[in-house]
Amino acid sequence: MADTPIDLTLYAIPAFIFLMAVEGLYLWRHRESGLQGYAARDTAASLSMGLGYSAINMVWKGIAFAFYTALYQLTPLRLGTGPLVWVALLFADDLCYYWFHRIHHESRFFWASHVVHHSSQHYNLSTALRQTWTPMTNTLFWAPLALLGFHPVMIVTQQAISLLYQFWIHTEAVNRLGPLEWVLNTPSHHRVHHGANPRYLDRNYAGIFILWDRLFGTFQAEDERPVYGLTHNLKTYNPVRIAFHEFAAILRDVRRPAPLRVRLGLVFRGPAWKAPGDNPEALPAPQSPASEHVSSA
Repeated sequence: MADTPIDLTLYAIPAFIFLMAVEGLYLWRHRESGLQGYAARDTAASLSMGLGYSAINMVWKGIAFAFYTALYQLTPLRLGTGPLVWVALLFADDLCYYWFHRIHHESRFFWASHVVHHSSQHYNLSTALRQTWTPMTNTLFWAPLALLGFHPVMIVTQQAISLLYQFWIHTEAVNRLGPLEWVLNTPSHHRVHHGANPRYLDRNYAGIFILWDRLFGTFQAEDERPVYGLTHNLKTYNPVRIAFHEFAAILRDVRRPAPLRVRLGLVFRGPAWKAPGDNPEALPAPQSPASEHVSSA
């Protein structure tokens, strides 16, 4: 096995562009059915976020890989690189993704990074490219894989495979997929995840397999048309504001006079959390799909 990983997502960029063009044509031809098309400014913002993510992640992925390598050197466990190990990694990586994704919704600090991906009011393949510019909040969630003896190259390769899989599920052009809906994360399941409808909030965290949501009680079937975006949507297409607006909101909140436990709560508890007795009008509402209810985190 090579000592350094290959970034599969960079090689997939031509396919991303081609598939967005195909989807755009399909949506335009079926516009009478109520499907959303592409909006120029929204798509430009998503593409800008994707380009920024790719540039930042080129550096951060090296740091993350070095971190996994250091952990791998610390553990006596070695699982090898055979086919069965890859199958085990497929499921282990996906379980790590589920908890990474769930915690990034249930803790405001992590949500500040992930909110970028939910900030579009459109749902198409360009939305998949609307990625965070602070990927450093992700790395620790895959650390157990290195300690279990999965080779670091395998870990980052499987992360890329998972990201590539999730590109195609960001579409309204694909309806339900029959029996596959029971096992895989599909466009239908992920439309629910991007919905701001009250019944869709904090549901369907899956990466590749929807099994985790069914197992941990966070599954919701698509039973009403999703309304995409945040419960308090951004009124900007500026990539810098999209990337950092929630971190700025956290900073404003913690600068208010309050006990330390309240300030820590405003950072690490649910995106909608308020201090007991706090006037909801006194704080700006966080830009979160969970902002209409108090998270259980």
